[in-house]
Amino acid sequence: MLFFAAATLVGAAGLLPRAARADDSPLKLVALGDSLTAGYRLPADAAFPAVLERALKAKGYKVEIANAGVSGDTSTGGLDRLDWSVPDGTQGVILELGANDMLRGTDPAVTRKALDTIIARLKERNIPVLLAGMLAAPNLGTEYRARFDAIYPDLAKIYGLVLYPFFLDGVAGQRANTMDDGLHPTAKGVERVVEGILPAVETFLGRLGQQKPEQKGQ
Repeated sequence: MLFFAAATLVGAAGLLPRAARADDSPLKLVALGDSLTAGYRLPADAAFPAVLERALKAKGYKVEIANAGVSGDTSTGGLDRLDWSVPDGTQGVILELGANDMLRGTDPAVTRKALDTIIARLKERNIPVLLAGMLAAPNLGTEYRARFDAIYPDLAKIYGLVLYPFFLDGVAGQRANTMDDGLHPTAKGVERVVEGILPAVETFLGRLGQQKPEQKGQ
C-alpha cells in the first residue's frame, strides 16, 4: 500500500509539474557562426552570445545561448559541423555565417547553397532560425556585391525567417568599434552588435513562444 502511494506520488510529480518546469526552464539557443560569434581575441564573457544572453536576461527573458562560433569558418564549414554544433534539444539557432566566404571572394552561389542547406536541415529538425545577414565589401565590385548581398534577404523570404540584415551594422568601418585589423569588433563593438540585433532577437523569441516579460500575465 505504501509502495502504491509512493508510486502514485512519483507519477504525479513526473507528470503534473512538467509544464511548469518547461515554463521556468531557459530557452536553449545556439549561435552558429564564425569569429564574429566566437569572440575573436576577446574573453569568453565578452563574445556575442554571452553579451546577448546578458542583455536578454536583463529584460526578463530566460535564455541560454551556446557559443558555436569557430574563427575562420565559412558557410560550408558551418554546414560540415552542423550536427554536432547544434545538439538535440536546441530550440532556436542564430545563424551568422558568410563573412569569411565574402573576404575570400567565394562564389556567392556556394555561400547561398551552404546556408540554404543549413536552414533546410534545421527546419527538418524543427529548429527555427534567426538569420544574421552580411554585406560584401565595396572593393569586391558591383556584380559580386549584388549577388552576395541578395543571399540573406532571399533566404529569409523563402523560409519565412526573422532577418537581421547586417550583423556588423554600426561596427563595420567604425574605428572605435573594431580591432586593429579593421574587421573584428572590440568588446564595445560587440555591445553595439547586440544593441542592434536585440529587437530582431525579441521578435524571434516571440515566435518561439516566449512573450515579452512585461506582457506576461496580461
